[in-house]
Amino acid sequence: MPCTDQSKVINASIDDVWARFTDFHDLSWASEIISKVEKVGDVGGGEVGAKRFLNDAFHETLLEIDHEKKTMRYSVDDGPSPLSKDEVSNYEGVVKLSSDVGSGGTLVEWSSSWESDSGEAVEFCHDIYVALLDALAKSVE
Repeated sequence: MPCTDQSKVINASIDDVWARFTDFHDLSWASEIISKVEKVGDVGGGEVGAKRFLNDAFHETLLEIDHEKKTMRYSVDDGPSPLSKDEVSNYEGVVKLSSDVGSGGTLVEWSSSWESDSGEAVEFCHDIYVALLDALAKSVE
């Protein structure tokens, strides 16, 4: 099962960073990477089952959100190659925040896993998550 894991210490409080993840339909903090977010369906962005369509390419669903533990889990239901539903199945992404005692900031861990016969999605996802973590850091500076 291919996977990718990235992490970054963000120089902001855990509550300030978590605020960026509480609405699944709001990726305004990453506007340089995600230029368009379309809400799909009637489920609110803070509720399990919320769906979004990113950059006219990625279909995603919020599977779990835990405000106490500062974690969220979502699926990529379809996307462009190499993440199309014909190439990848059971794609799950997880964002987990924790206080970084050494720096006084927040450790953000972003991981994903999926099933695929190809390894092409690893680099593709890695590059996206690195860019998203960099945008997240800039958004709270």
